[in-house]
Amino acid sequence: MVYQDRIALETHEHGQMHDISAAVAEVVARSGVTVGTAHVFNVGSTGAVGTVEFEPGLVRDVPELLDRLMPPSRAYGHEQTWHDGNGHSHLQATTLGPDLTVPVADGRPVLGTWQQIFHLECDVKPRRREIVVTVQGE
Repeated sequence: MVYQDRIALETHEHGQMHDISAAVAEVVARSGVTVGTAHVFNVGSTGAVGTVEFEPGLVRDVPELLDRLMPPSRAYGHEQTWHDGNGHSHLQATTLGPDLTVPVADGRPVLGTWQQIFHLECDVKPRRREIVVTVQGE
């Protein structure tokens, strides 16, 4: 069985993180799949998904670390082409990646006690994000 649904997300600023664990769990529940996988995919090249302990310290630390590793700069090739101020956004999103696959058991995503699924906005402006969740299994 394959089931697919979408999660709509509004972001407001660079570095904003959302805990999308409950929304993913709702899609999994609607799918009727009890054992399988859930694939979570951010549509767009300046957003990322992953897992983290979604607590205030890490919600601050993850984007700050990415900004230290890949800070805003007009020196990026993307900036030379587009001059839109988000070359670092593309690099940050590419480094983390647009997708995540999570096991499903007993009709729920399998996550650790302190593990949540997040979406990170890497772009420099507010965005309407679409997260595609595809659930496969029995």
